[in-house]
Amino acid sequence: MTRNHPRPSRRSVLGGAVAALAVAAGTTGTAQAAPGTDWPAEFPLPDGWLPEGITIGSRPYAYMGSRADGAIYRTDLRTGRGGVLHQGTAGLASIGLKLDRDGLLYVAGGAAGTARIVDARTGELLTTYHLTRDAAPFINDVVLHEDRAWFTDSRAAVLHGVPRGRRGEVRALPLTGEWVQAPAGTNSANGLVATPGGRGLIVVNAGQLYRVDLGTGHAVKVVLEGAPDVAGGDGLVRLGRTLYVVQNRLNKVTVWELGRKAATARLTRTITDPRFDVPTTAARHGDRLYLVNARFTSPQTPETTFDAVAVPL
Repeated sequence: MTRNHPRPSRRSVLGGAVAALAVAAGTTGTAQAAPGTDWPAEFPLPDGWLPEGITIGSRPYAYMGSRADGAIYRTDLRTGRGGVLHQGTAGLASIGLKLDRDGLLYVAGGAAGTARIVDARTGELLTTYHLTRDAAPFINDVVLHEDRAWFTDSRAAVLHGVPRGRRGEVRALPLTGEWVQAPAGTNSANGLVATPGGRGLIVVNAGQLYRVDLGTGHAVKVVLEGAPDVAGGDGLVRLGRTLYVVQNRLNKVTVWELGRKAATARLTRTITDPRFDVPTTAARHGDRLYLVNARFTSPQTPETTFDAVAVPL
């Protein structure tokens, strides 16, 4: 695979993190510029990073979590260069993550059953919420919607609503209605986005899309037109009524047009790229989608190489 920049080792990135972030912080004057053809379309992550989540704010920085130890890496999309923003700790993981306008990162903690809030400017850990006492949770992804950050638990039929920007009570929202939970030990709920009208959420679950009422937790299956399922559905991105579904092990992103009240979704096209290597989640900046390659079908070792790639919308 051709790369735009030399690949940093985990050790070299940790050592140079402060310098790299200082360079990024010094270039915010052109932060609102739309991506051009001279911006790199792929960039490396540290060896052994084990990425799964990515988020991008209004400024051109991508934040990517590590399943290895919960660290968070920040990359300047204009150059492809970056460094470790938030240091990892053995036993932690950063799965899905979202950045809000106040510079707060909301991070899904995987098997730890937590939601963490990290300062996107300093990397400081601000708050940790313990979302569940279940023996084997997997807090997988997060969406910011109104006054809460909503997290999926892939091992339980429930969404967790964490108050945004302040301490407060976590709301547990049991999923009912047409929701079908996957068998114990396998993953159900994964990526999620708000519906176009903002009254509910769309959650991908075991190859299907569900519309969830935030008042009651009642889930209704979205009728798919043009394909029977979204097998391997992972991260979701919604732009207006257009929904992008990352189908990880199938190495593709399917693009759907949502119908009225998000009751239906019609397949309009499929995005593939030879650089896809089990992409898990995506984030949009300008006219591009940026995706991290989790490489689940490759050895997951400290020496395994990882990267992120961009494709046109």
